[in-house]
Amino acid sequence: MTPDPKLPVENGPASPTHPLRTDTASALLDPPPVPAPQPLHLWLHRTSVFLFVLISAVAGVLLVILPWTPEWTDNYLLLSFPWLRTVVRTGFFRGLCSGLGLLDIWIGFWEALHYHEHQ
Repeated sequence: MTPDPKLPVENGPASPTHPLRTDTASALLDPPPVPAPQPLHLWLHRTSVFLFVLISAVAGVLLVILPWTPEWTDNYLLLSFPWLRTVVRTGFFRGLCSGLGLLDIWIGFWEALHYHEHQ
């Protein structure tokens, strides 16, 4: 049986002829249940966060300290490019690299402090 196109369409939440209409609509809008994380996935997530924090901290410390050492400009890679050596030697560039190192340390520790496991 097809509905008559001349009749108005019911937009109400439920009608007496369709009592399960609200249950179906709300069931479609509810998010699916989240399965509990498996132990392997949990440990992989913990390990990846730990490695991210460790790599961020080490790279950040290197970027903070290394630009102010003599090895920063007196290395084999920069001997072939004298114009690049003068740019790398400036205080602005060294400060920029140290600032990126501090930012890297900040991101690593922020990630460590805001770590949470999904329950």
